[in-house]
Amino acid sequence: MKRWLFAAVLPLAAAPTLATAQQQDTVESLRAEIGQVERTLQSLNARLDALEGKPATPATATTQAPQVVPAPLPPAATALPPASMAAGAPTTGTPPGYHSVLPPRESVADPSIAASRADNTVSPTDPELKGFFAIPGTETMIRLGGYAKLDAIADARAAGDQEQFITSTIPVGSPNRDTSNFEMHAKQTRFSFEARRPTSAGNLRFYLENDFFGSSDSYQFRLRHAYGQLGNTYAGYGYSTFMDADSLPDTLDFAGPGGAAYLLVAGIHHSFKLGEGSTLTLGAENPESELDTNGIDAVAVDQVPDISLVARMERDWGHLQLGAVARSLGYDSDTRKEKTFGGGLSFSGSFSLPERDLLLFGLLGGQGISRYTADLTGSGMDAAIGPDGDLKALPGYGGFVGYTHYWTQMWRSNLVYGELHIDGDNVLAADAFKRSRYGAMNFIWSPAPSWTMGMELLYGQLQQQDGRSADTFRLQGSLQYNFIK
Repeated sequence: MKRWLFAAVLPLAAAPTLATAQQQDTVESLRAEIGQVERTLQSLNARLDALEGKPATPATATTQAPQVVPAPLPPAATALPPASMAAGAPTTGTPPGYHSVLPPRESVADPSIAASRADNTVSPTDPELKGFFAIPGTETMIRLGGYAKLDAIADARAAGDQEQFITSTIPVGSPNRDTSNFEMHAKQTRFSFEARRPTSAGNLRFYLENDFFGSSDSYQFRLRHAYGQLGNTYAGYGYSTFMDADSLPDTLDFAGPGGAAYLLVAGIHHSFKLGEGSTLTLGAENPESELDTNGIDAVAVDQVPDISLVARMERDWGHLQLGAVARSLGYDSDTRKEKTFGGGLSFSGSFSLPERDLLLFGLLGGQGISRYTADLTGSGMDAAIGPDGDLKALPGYGGFVGYTHYWTQMWRSNLVYGELHIDGDNVLAADAFKRSRYGAMNFIWSPAPSWTMGMELLYGQLQQQDGRSADTFRLQGSLQYNFIK
């Protein structure tokens, strides 16, 4: 009749007892307090039965042993879930600062996820930081990531590199140039390990990533990234400060356009915040003079690091980045030592368009910066030794533009074009690189976040200093399984 009265009185009667129980740290005291609550409950039941005219409920001599509830973890052991980290919520344990203002995007190779960012904010391809779990007793969260990817490649004519579409390797004048080729490999398969935690000096991130492009004839493990970043200070091995991973187009081909700035290198850099979404980054990186010695017995000399300065602006419509790099190039031989200056500029960015579409672009130019281009890294074309022994930094320029269109939520296409030019300046051999062209068009289907497949048509052309050229078409199909998406 008046059980509502019982429901209202019971919490009030039990509250002091429960409060006392929460302050005890032994099993015996918890049992005693729970027993007191049960006796209070029996007394209230008896009074309610009397009011309703029912016989009193006899009290039992023994009560069921209470279930012991584990004490809660201390605050230091409670880490925020990934969703809270992504939102930058100012919850105890993890400071705000993970949220990125860049528009979300999708990418097969996903170069953005490994990129260093001011305040260790998230990638536009990973806005929710999915897959993290806490290490008990710490504020550190870790994630194991990566993907498995199979590529099936058919070349109409010889393309040089059979696993990546690197236009600078297309053979010119080879007797076997018109030979078609078919290749299947899974070398792009990738593993990554990431750790994040808050500190009094800012958010700390450690990132490690490998793939299997370590050799041309086997699946040798290759290091891609190994770095730590505390707040805005980065140290380790990974993307050069000069490059812009967020501007790289979404292609099934792993190499991408040859005119893009791309380099993995050991270095250190620090970012200075200039306002909301704007930063200035100063970096020093491992130097390596890549020279064409023209048959002279000489070794490259590197005495100071490469210095980069990059200004970046991020908004909800995309981003713009302007970078500069300065280098000292040199060589030493038995009869002569020479040095020269190298340096260049890059300008890149992304623009969000209606219906989730995206426009990407990148431009670069300078002298002695071939090492920083996707097509010519490791080619020895930063500078060349002339017949008189002088060291000449080689002028070069290039760029690319890419457009992403979403047909539906599951279907998207990309159209990409790029070029790279090197001026031989009368010091390069007749068969040396002069110009490359790169084109790609694809259809990509992602029926589930962790499953992507697609087809891509690629075109490449290489022209030498003497004017001779060669080109080829490639058809590439890919199937990819992501571990955590």
